Amino acid sequence: MPALLKLLTAALFTCLSLAAYGEKLRIVTEPWAPYVYDDHGTMRGLDYETTVTVFQRLGVDVEWQFLPWKRCLAMLDQGNADGALDIFHSHDRDTLLLYPSEPLSEVEFVLYYANERPHPAQTLEDLHNLTVGTSPGYLYGSPFADSTLFHREPAPSHEANFGKLLLGRIDLVITDRRVGQHVLKEMGLEDKVSQAPVVVSRQQQFLAVRRGAGMDLLVQRFAAELKRFKQEPAYAALSAKYGGFQANTASGHTVEQQESSAP
Repeated sequence: MPALLKLLTAALFTCLSLAAYGEKLRIVTEPWAPYVYDDHGTMRGLDYETTVTVFQRLGVDVEWQFLPWKRCLAMLDQGNADGALDIFHSHDRDTLLLYPSEPLSEVEFVLYYANERPHPAQTLEDLHNLTVGTSPGYLYGSPFADSTLFHREPAPSHEANFGKLLLGRIDLVITDRRVGQHVLKEMGLEDKVSQAPVVVSRQQQFLAVRRGAGMDLLVQRFAAELKRFKQEPAYAALSAKYGGFQANTASGHTVEQQESSAP
């Protein structure tokens, strides 16, 4: 009985909290295919569809908005959004955000270069005096962020970064392996761009919410239901649907993208 009472109390506080926010949880995110993206007016993606399923099971209504990532972060800071999908855990944000104990997925940041101007980097030291295209607001890990060996040049989108790469305006592009392969496929550049061997960093992605009344309980319930869903055949099918990309590496061999979501 005490355990059941605790669960009911948690659900009650969560509902009261959401009611205070207008009955819908306002979640912002940037298109980050194949994790979350707009497919001709229909939202899709591994992490998006997983999150929708979990919130449906919790009885929580969600209002979604796609924005550039820096604006997503600004809306969280200003209190104009209740949470963000596919955000990395940063201790600098701990005073603002709550993170579930269970991540949605894990990204693997790698580098891509134009085949006409190959830079098959094995380590970050191989990037000496090169320029790497980045995305504003993204966290690539301290070794990459703190290095003074190379230059960083931001672009408003992943497509813009790869466009600059082909024009020779930058030497490499950094992005998640699955995201990179998805963008290259959509742009028809699979035969013009290759992946360098170096893995810059691996980071977990979360659904994080702003701190507030009842939100800590919502995060706990979300984590428990997410962990439960990941053990089901429905999640395995969803994971396979969005995890089967292949990457052209500097060695010329094909490396199959393995699903790297946390169990």
